[in-house]
Amino acid sequence: MTNIERLQEENAALRKEVEQLRSEMMRLISRNLDLVERLEEDVELRRRAAVAHEIMQVNIERQRNADLQDDGQLLALLELRLEQGNEHLKPDFNAAALAQLLGVSQERLNRLFRHLAVYRTPDAYIDNLRVLAALRLLREQPQYTIAVVAEEAGFANVRTLQRRFQDALGMTPVEYRLLLTHDL
Repeated sequence: MTNIERLQEENAALRKEVEQLRSEMMRLISRNLDLVERLEEDVELRRRAAVAHEIMQVNIERQRNADLQDDGQLLALLELRLEQGNEHLKPDFNAAALAQLLGVSQERLNRLFRHLAVYRTPDAYIDNLRVLAALRLLREQPQYTIAVVAEEAGFANVRTLQRRFQDALGMTPVEYRLLLTHDL
């Protein structure tokens, strides 16, 4: 056998081996694509299960809270939830957000406030919480401007703070601050 024939045989064997490797590589790529699809499906199923679990927990909490017939218990739960966070100090926090935070319907929340003697509506309750926050800020942060106090207390603007403050205390935030500094 000549060198050329031997080289041709080796070349043919190498081509056959390359073809086998190419075939194996295509099989592995196909297998990896299948595994990626399965993994993506698994991730999507886990995400859906997590969302379903979260919805179920919210519904369980809502049902549990809806079953609280005693207004005192529901009000205590409301105060506990508000103490846990400062959501009520955000300007877009409203009665719907309060109902959601409590895990009850807006109708149940309105019923709660209809039975209370102090607050007429959930919005009045939220305004009262914000006025209390403004009072605290005016006392504890004398360097804050009235605009900063309004923002920190959750009022949409200074004018709303002034109106709510005037309604609650019969004076403006500036007058209250002057009263504080005058007493010192």
